[in-house]
Amino acid sequence: MPVPGGVYQQQGPSCFDKMKMGFFLGFCVGMASGALFGGFSALRTGLRGRELVNTVGKVMVQGGGSFGTFLAIGSGLRC
Repeated sequence: MPVPGGVYQQQGPSCFDKMKMGFFLGFCVGMASGALFGGFSALRTGLRGRELVNTVGKVMVQGGGSFGTFLAIGSGLRC
């Protein structure tokens, strides 16, 4: 016998929550791949010290932002 829905009925995450979670997941994956690819390319070009850290940081944020945006759009399309 099903339990009648009332005040205590659980609801799933909203569409905005799904998009937000998709963005954060994509941002983390993009940051990790940016660290790998940006680090290798910066070391290959001979950067050291502050230039290395600045370049790798910039590549990480760019990769995270772009991949996070694409994953958020994909999550929004599935809502």
